[in-house]
Formats: sequence, structure tokens, C-alpha cells
Amino acid sequence: MAAKPIYRVVFHQQGEVWELYAREIFQSDLWGFIEVEEFVFEDASKLVVDPTADKLRRTFEGVSRSYLPLNAIVRIDEVEREGPPRAVKSEGRVTEFPRPFAPPSPPER
Repeated sequence: MAAKPIYRVVFHQQGEVWELYAREIFQSDLWGFIEVEEFVFEDASKLVVDPTADKLRRTFEGVSRSYLPLNAIVRIDEVEREGPPRAVKSEGRVTEFPRPFAPPSPPER
């Protein structure tokens, strides 16, 4: 059996761009959200610790599932292996893709 794929998820979070790695990503039953599960972090026992990676590791410690709004997601890539999680200041403006405010209601009978 092939190993589970790893996904790199890049999204906006409070003025920063966060890059995380996870093994499970799918569209949520909550309209307008993507579910992210099984976060993947590098070994924490390394001699040199990146402060931003450590911040993200602490933020998602104990989180089994996270719901990310679609309009916050920049991109999702399937990658061969995980890398260091990153959080960098967001530069410039990103305009979200126009979308309807609510899902269409079912037809009346």
C-alpha cells in the first residue's frame, strides 16, 4: 500500500501567511470551510529550533482537526515529504475570489 500523501496548506491568518503540512484534507460539511487533519511537524528534538515552526507547533498542539475558511486559503499542494512549517508577515493585498454569500436554497415544492 502506498504511503499517505502529504499536503502543504498555505493560508492567511491574522496578517500572516501560514504554511502547514497535513495528511488529510477534505471539503467540510460546514459550508465554506476546508477540514485539515493529521498535522505533520518535523522532529522537535532537533538541536536548532526555528521560532516560527515552534510557534505553529504549539498553536496546533492537541488539535485533531482544523476548519479553514475557503477565502483564507492561498493554495494546497500534494508534496513528497513535509518541510518546516512557516509563518511570515503578509505583504501586499490579496483579493478573494467573488463567491455567493450563501449556498443556494433547495427548490420549493
